[in-house]
Amino acid sequence: MRRTSPETHVYEIAKSFGFSASHRLERLPEGHKCRRLHGHNYTVEIRLIAEELDEQDFVADFGELDRVGEWLRVAFDHRHLNDVLTVDPTCERLAEVIYEWCVRHLPSALTPMLHAVRVSESPSSWAEYRRAAETETAR
Repeated sequence: MRRTSPETHVYEIAKSFGFSASHRLERLPEGHKCRRLHGHNYTVEIRLIAEELDEQDFVADFGELDRVGEWLRVAFDHRHLNDVLTVDPTCERLAEVIYEWCVRHLPSALTPMLHAVRVSESPSSWAEYRRAAETETAR
């Protein structure tokens, strides 16, 4: 394995997945456009970091993240998010839900490397849920 200086460098990889879904943000005031029924073509990015590469010179095999895409398709694709989430269907909450699913369902070797989940509802708008900075340095 190659060793880097953990104080100054880490490796980061990301894999993106997409799904289409509708939602209403019912906590917004009457008349707000996002309170009305609308939809997005969401992009979800799963980001992993590591201080060292494995025996194949990978942070992780991208194929190990495919289960996230499969779950996103089954759970959210062409669904109404208000019906399938137990939290408000904002980008922020969706990123949190996906992050927590990854912690519970990715292979145990990957969960310590899970850095962030980013959810984009358009090319210019996204929210990210990530490990707090102070816990990153402890890994």
